[in-house]
Amino acid sequence: MHPADAVLNLPAEKHSHGLRALAAVEAARGSFDAAAAAIERATTVRVGKRQVEALAARAAADVDAFYAVHTVEPAPEGDVLVLSFDRKGVVMRPDGLRTATAQAAIGARLSTRRSKGEKRHRKRMAEVAAVYDLTRQPRTVADILPEPDTHDAAPAAPRARGKWLTASVTDDAAAVIAAGFTEADRRDPDRQRVWIALVDGNAHQIDRIRAEARARRTTVRIVVDFIHVLEYGWKAAWCLHPEGDPAAEAWVRAQARQILPGRAGIVAAAIRRKATNHGLDPGRRKPADVAAAYLLAKKPYLDYSTALTQGWPIATGVIEGACRHLVKDRMDITGARWGLHCAETILKLRALITNGDYGDGVVMPIRRWDPLVGGACAGWRSG
Repeated sequence: MHPADAVLNLPAEKHSHGLRALAAVEAARGSFDAAAAAIERATTVRVGKRQVEALAARAAADVDAFYAVHTVEPAPEGDVLVLSFDRKGVVMRPDGLRTATAQAAIGARLSTRRSKGEKRHRKRMAEVAAVYDLTRQPRTVADILPEPDTHDAAPAAPRARGKWLTASVTDDAAAVIAAGFTEADRRDPDRQRVWIALVDGNAHQIDRIRAEARARRTTVRIVVDFIHVLEYGWKAAWCLHPEGDPAAEAWVRAQARQILPGRAGIVAAAIRRKATNHGLDPGRRKPADVAAAYLLAKKPYLDYSTALTQGWPIATGVIEGACRHLVKDRMDITGARWGLHCAETILKLRALITNGDYGDGVVMPIRRWDPLVGGACAGWRSG
């Protein structure tokens, strides 16, 4: 009945496919006000802030269904399949907080100023997962921590390929970790590759990873991020050395070079023994005891000697960068306070765009000359 609409592939609703696609991209990139301004600059169409939010929500409605059926290109033979998980806080409106957090925020609030703990209780954790392929890159302890006077070129670091990211502020850690395992299943359905899980030592994440691996009857090697281990070493160093003492750096390096070959238990005992020999009171030696307890608790996941020999990764740089890019860069802009549904929409869109899948089956704009208008107008096609 409307041949011009059919030629232009216009939808039944008010907004065109191209405008909806532009709204989704701009809303994921910056604030909704900035997205509305960008749409007006590009199309001369004035769209309200709430309309941009609604358009973004409709664009993200089928993201989960898309990933349930999408396929990935096979990785080169011998590549390691890496899964990594982390979390990042998002400042929420009161109605978007979890029940326990909302109650804690009410209890900590004063009428005239922000009280202690109120800032912490205004956030809800977004769970983030990353799955990617990595070519094995065997290294040695000297490659990771060379001697200070060594000027040899560092070996090429392994680079991640085929990164797949997801983040959710509504799903808990178990659901996001399960989604990561589902993506890993798509990449290696026959379990022919080595699966590595990189974590920062969070006990709940480790428990969920182990439970998911048992449920899927697969073997996953869990590796705790070496950078987090180093931070515990520095905490111990500052209770054993004066602040700013260069000897602390040498001491941390010596302990790290013992941890990398797999002697974490020996290092934990040495830290406690050194704290005792220094005669530190319980309050002063607490960081040393915490570091030693951490090394002993995470010892099963500190097998860096095997990881280096096999060419596995030992640092969580990919997931740390994902937390910054997916969550912090957009959700933590000045003055942002998020509702639950809106935050979930933006996280899904940012993950979809970052994965490079936004143009796969999504309508994209083209430019078309309309003689009735007398100028360029937006026409659309499926792309």
